[in-house]
Amino acid sequence: MFVYSLTGKSGTGKSYQAMELSRDLGIEAIIDDGLFIYRDRVEAGKSAKREKTKVGAIKAAVFATPDHRDSVAARIREVAPETILVLGTSDGMADKICSQLGLPAVGKRIHIEDITTAEERETAAKIRKNQGKHVIPVPTLQLKRDFAGYFMDPMRVFRRETWKTQRDSEKTVVRPTYSYMGEFFIADSVIQDIAECLAEETDGITAVRRLYTNTAPDSLMITAQIRLVRGEGFLARAERFQRALCDKITDMTAFNVVKVDVEITGID
Repeated sequence: MFVYSLTGKSGTGKSYQAMELSRDLGIEAIIDDGLFIYRDRVEAGKSAKREKTKVGAIKAAVFATPDHRDSVAARIREVAPETILVLGTSDGMADKICSQLGLPAVGKRIHIEDITTAEERETAAKIRKNQGKHVIPVPTLQLKRDFAGYFMDPMRVFRRETWKTQRDSEKTVVRPTYSYMGEFFIADSVIQDIAECLAEETDGITAVRRLYTNTAPDSLMITAQIRLVRGEGFLARAERFQRALCDKITDMTAFNVVKVDVEITGID
C-alpha cells in the first residue's frame, strides 16, 4: 500500500480538493476526519463533524478512541486499497494517523499550497469562518443516515478533461454541531407542520388529524392520520400523500425516513 498525505491548516480546502486529487493521481481511498472512504463510499469510521465539541472532533480525526481506531484499521485491511490519501492539518498529524491505523509511512507528501492558489485558500477560509460549512468528499446519499438531522447540501463538480470525456464528482457540505455559529436542532413540531402544509397543498386531503413519530433522526418512522374528501380513489390519494410526505421531510430536515404509514380516519 502506498500512502499519500494532503496537509494544510484547518479551513484551507483540503476536503474540497481531496476527491479531485485522488482522481488525478489514481488514489483509491481517503482518510478524512475520522472516515475511511473507498471509491466514493464510506467504508468505516465516524465523522469528526458529528462530534459535539471541537476537542471531540480532534480525537475522532486522529482515531484516539480504541473502538474507532480498531474498526477502521480492520476495514482497511479487509478492503486492502493499493493507494490511500491521508488528510491532516500538518505532516505530524498525518504521520500520527498512519501510526494509529497501522498504515505504512507516508510515501509522498502534498501540501495544500502545492495544489491551490492563495485566493482559493482565502475563499475557503471565509466560507468556513462566515458560514461554518465543512466539506466531506463523499456523495450526499452516502451520508444520509450518518448525518440525519444535520444541514446537508450536495456540491456537484463537473470537470471536463477533453471533448470526449467528462468527470463528475459530488461532495457534501455539512454544518457540524460544534460550529461556532451555535447549536441547532429540529423540533418535533416541525414534522407535524410539514405534514399539515403538505396536506393543504394536496388535492383530496382535508386534514392531518394526528401525526406520530419515533423522534429518531437516523431511522425516523412516521404514522399520519388523515381525513379525505369523499370520492373515488381513496387509496391512490393516500399513497400520493404518503410518498410526498416522505420526500418532503427528507428534503427539508435531512432525516433518514425509513417508514411512513398513513391511516384514513374520516371522510368529509
